[in-house]
Amino acid sequence: MTKGKGEFSEGELGSFATFKKVIQKLRGPGGCPWDRKQTHDSLKQYLVEECYEVLETIEENDTTSLCKELGDLWLQIMLHAQIAEEKGEFTTEDVIRNINAKLIHRHPHVFGNAKVRHAGEVSLNWEVLKEQEKAEDHSILSGVPRNLPALAYSQSIQRRAAAVGFDWEEIKDINEKLVEEVEELGRADDHEEKVREFGDILFTLANIARRMDIDLESAVRQANARFYKRFNYIEETCKKKGLELRTLSLAEMDDLWGEAKGKVG
Repeated sequence: MTKGKGEFSEGELGSFATFKKVIQKLRGPGGCPWDRKQTHDSLKQYLVEECYEVLETIEENDTTSLCKELGDLWLQIMLHAQIAEEKGEFTTEDVIRNINAKLIHRHPHVFGNAKVRHAGEVSLNWEVLKEQEKAEDHSILSGVPRNLPALAYSQSIQRRAAAVGFDWEEIKDINEKLVEEVEELGRADDHEEKVREFGDILFTLANIARRMDIDLESAVRQANARFYKRFNYIEETCKKKGLELRTLSLAEMDDLWGEAKGKVG
């Protein structure tokens, strides 16, 4: 590639420095009108969307798309950093300096003399060191963003509480709690109570998933994807056979559902 206005050589395209120059040019005088008008607040929706697109490529084991989506996510991070630098809030180097310092501090078993026997001890040490960095009146739960998806938030605050010993001793105890919550839902008299008891059931399921090392958000997304594929198979099968889906009996639909499970997983 011949280097000219707005162009970089192939070698330069793999450089972080080039990436930063591209973002600066997009935000600078004569740059892109869309990029120039963005703010921390206006970019929030795109940051969330890019995170979910990255998750989707991971769950589909699509490493080619993962490479591209990580770039899109990185773009959002760099735009925020550039906006902050323009406003004198912080620089990209500050972001990198902070994360490097945090990683070194929270991995004393790698960068220091601490000894750990397994990943569980690493997680426990991480939480202890994190708490040491916070103010004394800071709740161990307050660091979890409240705008996380509800199930992910449940698992995160449960994980924080478990790190200081607030946890069930055995998973069977949580299973017994689940049975108890289901029974309480059955006894609920009004809608408000049903909502509360149903929430308790989901919260307990999140706890069970955490103990089984299951990412509940990911598990539900995968279940949604399976349902989508199977239902779409039923629709396509009906079209091929000239059938109207809404006229089928529940038994006929169930037969097609079983067929879909065998065909599309």
